[in-house]
Amino acid sequence: MDLGLKDKIIIVTGGAKGIGAAISAVLAEEGAFPVIIGRNEADNLQHLAHIGKGGQVTAELTGPEACQAAVATIVNQYGRIDGLVNNAGINDGVGLESGSYEGFMQSLHRNVVHYYLIAHHALPYLKKSKGPIVNITSKTAETGQGNTSGYAAANGGRNALTREWAVELLPYSIRVNAVVVSESWTPLYESWINTFADKENKLANIVEGIPLEKRMTTPEEIAQMVTFLLSEKSSHTTGQLIHVDGGYVHLDRALK
Repeated sequence: MDLGLKDKIIIVTGGAKGIGAAISAVLAEEGAFPVIIGRNEADNLQHLAHIGKGGQVTAELTGPEACQAAVATIVNQYGRIDGLVNNAGINDGVGLESGSYEGFMQSLHRNVVHYYLIAHHALPYLKKSKGPIVNITSKTAETGQGNTSGYAAANGGRNALTREWAVELLPYSIRVNAVVVSESWTPLYESWINTFADKENKLANIVEGIPLEKRMTTPEEIAQMVTFLLSEKSSHTTGQLIHVDGGYVHLDRALK
């Protein structure tokens, strides 16, 4: 199926690692031109060499000025923006009891403030192209996780912004959707699993609770949905929170 993405300039924040890397790769496979915004230039360039197509801007997105400058750089280099994937973030373990005001605010800047800022600065160009937005979000906003107040709050914000922007951008025919991630094996997920004393048993228990095929969702499966939502084949889909999770969030946990 031709998704109509050939040579489209698509921003992917955090597009060099984990789920973002899979999104950039699938976009390149579909003929799009992914532009990675990431904090590590070496990682960005290494992934671009791997996928064989795309561009990059090195930026630390927790800085508001950096968000504006990153978008300006992309426009100066490529002349347009045809879509945006807000993906960058980290489950940083800022809890209620053990956290602090400073840590909580930092978590929001790491995980949701730049979603707003990148979209805000890209919007004039998305209006011209009618370019869609896809926000990557996490189940933590719906299920909770424990000891991650900042990340959970940020993901609740990501979900709310998805619906809010879908409404606000209706006059411009800009579609806004979210892909909600549950259990997907990435370098960050591996780092989290490694914090447990019995990490093998912890991972086995998690996988056993995933209804469909008792396996984790691959980053590529998430990327395929993101790519579809960016394409003209999803031309009447907006304001949706789509769970690509093997039924993890919504199906009965008693399933065996």
